[in-house]
Amino acid sequence: MSQRIHLNPNRGQPAYAAPSYNAGYSPDPISTSRPTRSDNEVIAKIQEVSSQIEDAIEIYSQPIRPWVPAIARFLIVATFLEDAIRILAQWSDQKWYIEHQRGIPWGLSHMFLLINVIAMLAGSIGVIARRFPEYSVAALLFVVILQGIGYGLLFDVSFFLRNLSVIGGLLMVLSDSLATKKKIFAGLPSISETDRRKYVQLAGRVLLIFLFVGFIFQGNWSIGRVFVSIIGLGACIMVAVGFKAKWSASFLVLLLSVFNVLVNKWWSVHPAHPQRDFLKYDFFQTLSIVGGLLLLVNMGPGGISVDEKKKVY
Repeated sequence: MSQRIHLNPNRGQPAYAAPSYNAGYSPDPISTSRPTRSDNEVIAKIQEVSSQIEDAIEIYSQPIRPWVPAIARFLIVATFLEDAIRILAQWSDQKWYIEHQRGIPWGLSHMFLLINVIAMLAGSIGVIARRFPEYSVAALLFVVILQGIGYGLLFDVSFFLRNLSVIGGLLMVLSDSLATKKKIFAGLPSISETDRRKYVQLAGRVLLIFLFVGFIFQGNWSIGRVFVSIIGLGACIMVAVGFKAKWSASFLVLLLSVFNVLVNKWWSVHPAHPQRDFLKYDFFQTLSIVGGLLLLVNMGPGGISVDEKKKVY
């Protein structure tokens, strides 16, 4: 999102030969690759525990389930709302940076900042209110690209990867809107809304995992970040392929929420300290990704997923 002004702005032979089945040879029954009884028991136990966890999630999430979509939408746009408010609060600093550091002339700098604020506020309100979701998502996607170019962050690896995750959350909003949208021109040859939703959900799921790839490129190898990256990346792979997607997405929501509160606690930093702005930025971006995962928990992984294929076979 927009530049944090308070910090430095520049900133031959096979390895295994098959046995010759000559006279006198008899294969060892112990060496067979057939799973043993103990292996089957372990697999059955894992499946039983997994089912119990999924049942617990279903039971304990019932009271808040009607509110999950609204909460998720608000969290997804939280980073855009915070960014719009901060630009307005730091208007002179933002304008100075755009004009002196980025070389955008006076007048165009005002227009650049104003377009960002209007697009973020209008798009965020549209997403929360579920009004014109396609246009609202398009406006917020436009802001991500515009700010990447305007602030010179388009080729910053960390910025790029984290915003891919934010885009993934926005695509989850779009796929949710396609679930209830009716086809206007019946009978015309076109991709059905169900098919469009499947592909949008797939893209959203895959993009959501880039937050953890961004952790690796940030170079901050604290114990907490390494733990979250490794454990979270495994759950992200499950989300991307759609295997136990609701369970793994719920786990990621819990993991990211705890990590966000413990690591990105910007409220504990003095308002004059430059690190406060960056922690606040990370905090609200992570909230947006949590919102995308919550929508995934609510909607499911979609048609292109392992979970869906298991229902067929």
